[in-house]
Amino acid sequence: MFEYRGWAPRGKAAPKVIPGRTGREGWPSTLVPPLATLGFVGESARPGSPARRALRVARILVFPAVANRLLRLYARPLGVAPDFTVLDQTDGADLMNLIRGDLGLAARDRRFPRKDTLAAIHSRTVNAGTPLDEVLRRDFPWCADEADGVRRILRGYTRRKREQGVIDFDDLLLYWKALATDPGAGTDMASRFDHVLVDEYQDTNSLQADVLLAMHRTVPNVTVVGDDAQAIYSFRSATVRNILEFPERFTGAAVVKLERNYRSVQPIIEATNAVIAHSPQRHDKTLWSDRRTGARPVLVTCRDEAEQCDQVCRRILGHRERGVPLRRQAVLFRTGHHSDLLEVELSRRNIPYVKYGGLRFLETAHVKDVLALLRILENPLDEVGWFRVLQLPEGMGPIAARRVMTGLGLGAADGPPDPRTAGTPLTRFLEDPPPLPPASEPEIGELRAALVDCLHQDGGIPVASQVERLRRFLDPVFVRRYESAPARLRDLEQLEGLASRFGTRSRLLAEIVLDPPASTSDLAGPPLLDEDYVILSTIHSAKGGEWDAVHVIHAADGMIPSDMATGRAEDIEEERRLFYVALTRARDSLQVYFPLRFYRRPRGLDDAHGYAQLTRFLPPDVLAHFDLEGVDPADPGRDDPEGGSPGGRRTESAADGVDRFLAGLWGE
Repeated sequence: MFEYRGWAPRGKAAPKVIPGRTGREGWPSTLVPPLATLGFVGESARPGSPARRALRVARILVFPAVANRLLRLYARPLGVAPDFTVLDQTDGADLMNLIRGDLGLAARDRRFPRKDTLAAIHSRTVNAGTPLDEVLRRDFPWCADEADGVRRILRGYTRRKREQGVIDFDDLLLYWKALATDPGAGTDMASRFDHVLVDEYQDTNSLQADVLLAMHRTVPNVTVVGDDAQAIYSFRSATVRNILEFPERFTGAAVVKLERNYRSVQPIIEATNAVIAHSPQRHDKTLWSDRRTGARPVLVTCRDEAEQCDQVCRRILGHRERGVPLRRQAVLFRTGHHSDLLEVELSRRNIPYVKYGGLRFLETAHVKDVLALLRILENPLDEVGWFRVLQLPEGMGPIAARRVMTGLGLGAADGPPDPRTAGTPLTRFLEDPPPLPPASEPEIGELRAALVDCLHQDGGIPVASQVERLRRFLDPVFVRRYESAPARLRDLEQLEGLASRFGTRSRLLAEIVLDPPASTSDLAGPPLLDEDYVILSTIHSAKGGEWDAVHVIHAADGMIPSDMATGRAEDIEEERRLFYVALTRARDSLQVYFPLRFYRRPRGLDDAHGYAQLTRFLPPDVLAHFDLEGVDPADPGRDDPEGGSPGGRRTESAADGVDRFLAGLWGE
């Protein structure tokens, strides 16, 4: 058993480590199953990724995708129907919302958690293996008084899933863990693998670590790659303890440090080493690079946010003039709204940019519409699917949809469905539907016709043809319901092409939920006709990326670390790691910006601005690795932007202004 950890930049060290395991220690040099390579968020599993190119034969899958395939094979020994459908996170939240309404917790005079909060509470509780009351007290304190209501919803959620034959992402891991510990089926399952390799291990949660440990009981060869200094996903229930405690949990693990940095110049590495050295939650390692020479990082102190925007734009253009394309430069920030003023300034100066963020493919309404149609065809008991589908026709709202669902035998019930009627809501809808609003009957008729066509010859028509038929039904619906309908329909054309790769509807539904496309043309906007563009990104979204020049803005306490993440020591340490991740994205040039003054809307006699403190992650010993530029924080003249106070620093004399005016007349 082997454990690898260290700084492994995406596309460089990590893809070398995992394939390298196959040619050493007597392992086969040609990879053939049985072998599984797992990733937390799918970065290594993405087509074209360096790890995937290096492992051309091995299966590279994210944890839920492996669990899905294993459960299809071993569902019956676990008491699960093998034809289950998989709920994505937003569909799970929608089901909780239906239960919330059924229990009368939505229409109250007192605020109650909404569906997204309920889904986050459920996921945090399950993945961390922490009791609900503790999760509410620690992570959702404003919901603690509603613990009884939340508990009723989560219990109802579990019951509804079982009744409807659906499984969410958390269930996949729970069932995989149960399978791995089963004395009969678990042993047979483990015999399918000789080696298990896990990438980005620092981003796994407690449940995933438990699954890996259970697998290890019968699979001796376990290799994980990760960097404890880049564990930044606690909001997804990931825990840095997994990689810190790996040698203790996996007795006899060999630890190999990957300290060679393939990305940054040595001065940047020395600064980032100094930042992370202050963390008490780490494995000791010191990175180095063959790129020994290069510019030192720069801390740019600005009078306020406006000057910060000015400095960022000036330096971006300066790098561009020195041969660094805009697309090889990135501006990173802690939270999305931190770039608001900068975006205005970039537009004013005609500097094109692309900002990372927004909805993913599966989170868009139009894609969820067609998937809901496919899901009720595959699983007629899918309550969330029906609730969405029945609101597509004109004249159908949430109340009418619930009324029709009740007529079909769907929704809240006192126990599991009657086996004699289970699976018949679709048949009843097609052959003898309940009363419908008159205004909805024309489009309801079109919907029924589309569903009948997809069921023709017992569902024997290709999946892509089913998507195409549903797309024809949705064409006028999208025109009526959504803006940019042509772009949304083009997404469905792409989905139709994707469906042609799968032989069954169930396989398509499972794979697209577990490994969805990353983007959608609906969100792409008009074509980018400019020659170049700078990247704007939150630090979380930037993880795994690298740029020649990186600009980190708002390096002030309350921004980095976020003022929402300073309540506990472990939260502060994750913020330190997040700052470290931001700095380590830079290859050749790193600028960190600290605005001294933040303007706010005054109330009464309040000041119109407040002063900030430099982030606590840049103490004097770390600042020794930075060049300091901009305003001197100790200079009292900073209070006067024009430098006019008697004791202020000299900014520009009258003679300087005359010279600058004359120089402008002469031209270049």
